[in-house]
Amino acid sequence: MPPKKKFTKEDIIDSAFSIAKTEGIDKITIRKVADHLGSSSAPIYVNFEDVEELKHAVVQKIVQLSQQMIQKQKTGNPFRDIGLASLQMAKEYPVFVHDFMMKPNEYLQDYDEGMDLIQLMKQDPELEGFSEDELMTILLKMRAFQLGLTMMVANDLLPEDFTMENIIKLQDSLAEDVLTAARVRKEKDL
Repeated sequence: MPPKKKFTKEDIIDSAFSIAKTEGIDKITIRKVADHLGSSSAPIYVNFEDVEELKHAVVQKIVQLSQQMIQKQKTGNPFRDIGLASLQMAKEYPVFVHDFMMKPNEYLQDYDEGMDLIQLMKQDPELEGFSEDELMTILLKMRAFQLGLTMMVANDLLPEDFTMENIIKLQDSLAEDVLTAARVRKEKDL
């Protein structure tokens, strides 16, 4: 009898991630992961109490992937980097965009907690002088726009001749509008 193959916790998460990437997080099951690994379910239950714990580990992997995408942008403007990474995620992982944005679930809360976008925004010189409450308002306004734009990219709903360069210009233009309005509002309140 050949020895049983050993699977690390990371192997299991990677397998579940692979399933989620094509089918969605809610389609992860212990049986599917075991089949994907060519294994019984025993190694999975050794590492995870249940499928929900495994799904949360996959979400953490997605958070790490998102953080890497933001860090790779390096435009010198962390707020812009967040938007660019969102567009990249939509292009490369549209199923995740659907999971986080289009379905009622608990994953977005885990995602937001892992990302700490307000802290990133505090590093942006363009956003200097805004309080945490003001930054949260700016983030929510941009997120409302970015969600629509990201969904359009993920679902290939933009005009055929609308390039990524056009999409980025549109995003930058709206970000400038939101920040200009926030500064005007802040000056009015002084």
